[in-house]
Amino acid sequence: MSEIQDYKSKLSDPASRRFETFSYLPEMTDEQIRKQVEYIVKQGWNPAVEHTEPENSFDHYWYMWKLPMFGETDVDAILNEAEACHKAHPGHHVRLVGYDNYKQSQGAAMVIYRGPIEV
Repeated sequence: MSEIQDYKSKLSDPASRRFETFSYLPEMTDEQIRKQVEYIVKQGWNPAVEHTEPENSFDHYWYMWKLPMFGETDVDAILNEAEACHKAHPGHHVRLVGYDNYKQSQGAAMVIYRGPIEV
């Protein structure tokens, strides 16, 4: 078995912090984000946009941007809302969530705009 890599994260080192699976990967391109939104829509999940200050990204509460977009299937409309949230809160992390209303949980959640990290 290969050795599992350890990601050394510390509260004292903001640049090392990780807050969701995709944060261990390079930032997604616009096309990759679009594909994630398309996946959320294909699953029938309800998209929502949330945001928070980078220093509060580990808290359980993120601010909701408007209401979840229940039944929204227009990928461009979803991406436009995420961008509007980012423009309104340029210093915040902005994440896209796909709510699975059958399982009553999040089917997907990813930060698509990262706020500046103060080191």
